Amino acid sequence: MTKLLMALTLMIVGAASAMAISLPFDKYTINRSELPQDAQEMLEEHFPKAKVSMIKIDKHLLKKPDYDVKLTNGIRIAFNSKGQWKSVESGKRELPLSLLHKTARTHFSKKFPDAKILSVKKDLSGFDIVLEDGRNIKYDRLGIFKGES
Repeated sequence: MTKLLMALTLMIVGAASAMAISLPFDKYTINRSELPQDAQEMLEEHFPKAKVSMIKIDKHLLKKPDYDVKLTNGIRIAFNSKGQWKSVESGKRELPLSLLHKTARTHFSKKFPDAKILSVKKDLSGFDIVLEDGRNIKYDRLGIFKGES
């Protein structure tokens, strides 16, 4: 019984220590140079005039950090540890078509000429786009149209 109580106490202390250690790892800055090179290039290419309001460097205990960037115009961009963007959200501001794969850009311009993109999420399966009117448009990684909902 004593061994069980001791083991349980050690587990609780260990878990509490791990949680306490992981909390202060996040870092906030406005300095673009603290982002990976790919992230800096993406910002320069797609949002050259936008200023950074905040960069959150989200450090984790057992993996590399990821980055959340908020621009002064309200656009939020999530980057992975290598600096590749995962999502871009604008609230109500229109996002540039240049975020999409060239094939998807061409298709989107023809099929949805007046639509405004408010959000783009990128993952292993492709792009998920949210339009101003609430429709979701999906493209695969090669920019091939997969449907709308």
